[in-house]
Amino acid sequence: MITLILFILILGIIVLVHEFGHFVFAKMFGVYVYEFSIGMGPKIWSKKSKKDETVYCIRAIPIGGFVQLAGEEVDDDKSVPKEKKMYNKPVWQRFLIMFFGAGNNFILAFLILLLCGIFFGSPVMTPKVGGLTSGYPMELSGIEVGDKFLEINGNKISTIDDVKLYLAVETSGDPVIFKMEKDDGEVVTYEVTPLAEKVDDVTSYKFGVEFYRENEKGFFAPIKYAFVKTGALFKQMVITLKLLFTGGVGVDSLSGPVGIYSIVGQTRSAGVESVLQLIALLCINVGFINLLPFPAFDGGRILFLIIEKIKGSPVNPKVENICHSIGFILLLLLLLFITFNDVVRMFFK
Repeated sequence: MITLILFILILGIIVLVHEFGHFVFAKMFGVYVYEFSIGMGPKIWSKKSKKDETVYCIRAIPIGGFVQLAGEEVDDDKSVPKEKKMYNKPVWQRFLIMFFGAGNNFILAFLILLLCGIFFGSPVMTPKVGGLTSGYPMELSGIEVGDKFLEINGNKISTIDDVKLYLAVETSGDPVIFKMEKDDGEVVTYEVTPLAEKVDDVTSYKFGVEFYRENEKGFFAPIKYAFVKTGALFKQMVITLKLLFTGGVGVDSLSGPVGIYSIVGQTRSAGVESVLQLIALLCINVGFINLLPFPAFDGGRILFLIIEKIKGSPVNPKVENICHSIGFILLLLLLLFITFNDVVRMFFK
């Protein structure tokens, strides 16, 4: 029950912050807002503001949420003045309204990581070897404690998070090429074949490496950590997307609400810092995904604004809405597929 409540709170916070970004900028630019809703499905609570036209709602299914803006879709609502409809606003205002859903998620992630840095310490993100397991491939290859990762299979490494991600997706057992920098500045390339270990019929590949851990001191350390970690999480999303398109990661490895619920349960037992780190990660994920130039996402709407700016006239609203509707249906199908895989992983593996 505690995990369920925490799951609802985490998703609620992320959605609230995202939709609040759209809401604030819509209000700022004088767009008529019909409804600000957290959750989906039937209403369980609603209240209309006395100061403006907006209805504020909480809905029964605690996943998702939305802000309904006048003129965002094709409409013939004669009760709303034309100047308060979104499609009559300048392109730059519509861009900010669309962008700051994701923008708010990035800001929240940064603030959470800043708090983590202040209260739990500011880890150095330098990608260095902190320890080696005796008899495992990394040690046997000649790599030493203190060596700095420069590249993995030709991919440039900036932070320890990059190393963790690239090693996590190495599930083929094939040799991995590491370019390392020694303490004296010498750059050496190693070929390391991970060790296959089978536990409960599940094969995993081990390199036998521990990562460098040290908290940076100083007044600005938490700020630096928050910036670097936010950038690292964003880069992880870029890398993951690239791997999805190149086949390095399968669609069946993605997680939806059921998978996130399972992760929340595992993270809760690890403590407050782990939960906060998870919220920051999910914020970056939600923000990044929403900015993808795909119909039905905020990024898809921004793409149409860019097309409008280039061609000098708006895209036909009906055509745009059809594209968004098709995109929404495809997203629902993908979500059903991911949810099915999550259920299989949770109950049958």
